[in-house]
Amino acid sequence: MIDFDEELKKFKPIPDTGEVAGAIYDRDTTDMVDILKEMMKEKQ
Repeated sequence: MIDFDEELKKFKPIPDTGEVAGAIYDRDTTDMVDILKEMMKEKQ
């Protein structure tokens, strides 16, 4: 049987959505459009 008190002790809330979004958007990632633009520059 589940011991709810024990499970609550182990509970860790997930980060706030704003914190997660900030971590994602702060990364400087190259997407396919950036790659294609760079390839077109090199070709010309």
